[in-house]
Amino acid sequence: MFWVIAVALVVIATALVVRRDGAAFDATAFGQLPTTAGARGVFAFSGQLSKGTYGVYVVDTDAMTIWVYEYLAQKGCIRLAGARTWRYDRYLENHNVCDLPPDVVEKMVEEQRQFRLQSIEQKTP
Repeated sequence: MFWVIAVALVVIATALVVRRDGAAFDATAFGQLPTTAGARGVFAFSGQLSKGTYGVYVVDTDAMTIWVYEYLAQKGCIRLAGARTWRYDRYLENHNVCDLPPDVVEKMVEEQRQFRLQSIEQKTP
């Protein structure tokens, strides 16, 4: 009697491991997207903004923008707490200042690039 159960378990395990097309463990699951080096799209996740304040972070990697929505428990709603593009931030090398709008960062990046170009031009005869 026990050998029948053992044989049945072996048959079931074999059927689960090997599919009809012959693929084994390394096969991609149906509906599974292929992995890429960088994530693309819009992502949202919750997080704590400050003590007793919670919100939702929304990141759009294609538009290079982040939004933060704060949950207001007293009113039972959410409000936009902040939004920013990091399109130009990624070109800064050494910087750490609050309240810096993206257009100012863009100007800083352009000045940084111009400075580098001038220093390269001065080095070449």
